[in-house]
Amino acid sequence: MIGAMESCSSTFEPGKDVEAKAALQLDRILTSRTFRQADRMKRFLAFIVGETIAGRGVQLKEFVVGIEVFGRDNSFDPRNDPIVRVQARRLRAQLARYYREEGLEDDLMIELPKGGYAATFRPVIKSPAPKRSLAQSMVSRNTVLALPFADDSPAGDQHYFCNGVNQEIIQALTGMESVRLVVRNPDGEPEDEPNSREAADRHNAAMIVTGSVRVVGRQTRITANLIDAIGGCYLWSGSLDRRLEDIFAIQAEVAHLVAEQVRIHMAHGSANPRARRPTENLAAYNLYLQGRYHLNQRTEEGLRKAVEFFEKAIVEHAEYAQSYSGLADAYSLLGHYGVLPPAEVWTKAASNAAWAVLKDEHSAEAHTSFAHVKGTQDWDWLGAESEFQRAIGLDSRYPTAHHWYAVACLAPQGKLAEAREEMSRAQTLDPISSIIARDVARIHYYSQNYDAALEQCDQGIELNPHFPPADWMLGRIQEQRGDLEESAAAFQRALQLSPQSPLVQAALGRTLALSGKRKEAACILRELLDLRGKRYVSPFEIGLLHFALDEVEEGFVWVEKAFQDRSYELITIRVDPRLETLRGDPRLCTMIRRMGLP
Repeated sequence: MIGAMESCSSTFEPGKDVEAKAALQLDRILTSRTFRQADRMKRFLAFIVGETIAGRGVQLKEFVVGIEVFGRDNSFDPRNDPIVRVQARRLRAQLARYYREEGLEDDLMIELPKGGYAATFRPVIKSPAPKRSLAQSMVSRNTVLALPFADDSPAGDQHYFCNGVNQEIIQALTGMESVRLVVRNPDGEPEDEPNSREAADRHNAAMIVTGSVRVVGRQTRITANLIDAIGGCYLWSGSLDRRLEDIFAIQAEVAHLVAEQVRIHMAHGSANPRARRPTENLAAYNLYLQGRYHLNQRTEEGLRKAVEFFEKAIVEHAEYAQSYSGLADAYSLLGHYGVLPPAEVWTKAASNAAWAVLKDEHSAEAHTSFAHVKGTQDWDWLGAESEFQRAIGLDSRYPTAHHWYAVACLAPQGKLAEAREEMSRAQTLDPISSIIARDVARIHYYSQNYDAALEQCDQGIELNPHFPPADWMLGRIQEQRGDLEESAAAFQRALQLSPQSPLVQAALGRTLALSGKRKEAACILRELLDLRGKRYVSPFEIGLLHFALDEVEEGFVWVEKAFQDRSYELITIRVDPRLETLRGDPRLCTMIRRMGLP
């Protein structure tokens, strides 16, 4: 079982006692934080549990669930609309998350086994909770548990003041972009609450904020502590002695002091104090931040806007290295996502990356951009590796350095275990990044661990349901798993979010070809060939579509064109599962050698 629980091998048979327990457990799950904003999954779970308790579990079919839960009409065809299967997979993952976090102490487990839609109920045998590992601590290093301040006054009458301090701390910490805050209810009964270390383990917190208030007459002493949740050692402790004259000001002062210490300890470990230092020109810095925001959307419109903002930042402050770095990244991605021909962006990306390094040789962003160019454009794997390591040495907390080191250098060389480690570090540093979440799934995909890739991709889509690269990745994963209906549905969703993307159109055509729908696939191929007269379409994607149509000779003609173009997609030719059936073809082996890959 998950975490500190083990499930008994037998399931409960329906009966009044089980019905009552299942109903109580269902209510506990539906009102949990895990399911708080998952309305569709709550409806799904409530329906299947209710039907199972009523003895109608065997009658639960995809068609019935589609109509009763997801509002489909009688024309609903599960073969063309995979919503029930997609949501069932997500429900399983959400239930696993609930029992891994909030449901650790529950004695009944509700599950949705694969292959059906009837719920099962299992008793849970508790086992001692394992000690949290250092790896878990690293993954949750941005999580802070704020405990209520204790009222240590002789009269015990400062509960209101302690609550005020706690609320000010919550407000201060939630205002910090990098903090994931967990709060323990100040009104909870002490005997019903776990101790601070147990609470930290429950929430995978890295740091604990505690404190106390003592009031004698008009004199007040407030003590605040910051504790390492794993080792239990004190990272910091401080106190303030104030007269109770301006209560709000005192509470705000304590909160500011705590927030500053959290910020310092979360930032601890940056190898270079100059790393990631913003320019003193705030106008340029704001333009740079807007450029990064649009860059992270990974859409054609977003990438073009990113170029505009980075160029404006350079006009505002011509010596600001990070603006050149951002501009290099934007031009690189315009080529990678098939918006502009690689030849059109090569020089712009390379020159801006070089300028960034010249402007500030201590900038991790600059060296990351330069390394990215060396890997994706020059196919200089040793040079790229050296630059990425230089960037990480300058600022080990810059997530993009770890992210691009994994996908643009390690993975192409087949160093997939190292790539997974770098992606894990990137996600630890930026747990809410949609593109990092997508590329964690991508590395699992290259490793052909499709279950892990699918789980990560689902988490990424849950994080941001309107991020087309995630659906594109989901389509590729489902294609390799052999679930071609869901693959096509994922690509179609990606096209709705990013209309007319040649990259996604080609992927959809490939899945249709593998499904035996050759006419539809051939139609998409013709559309892509016609589109080449109007905009750039990657020859590599056209080659893959030909391969799916069993047109191997024609496919290699297009792969050769991709080589001449130096198309971005070629860098993963050694690990791309879509080419698995061609591994023995000498033309593919020759292509890999020509790219300098091992």
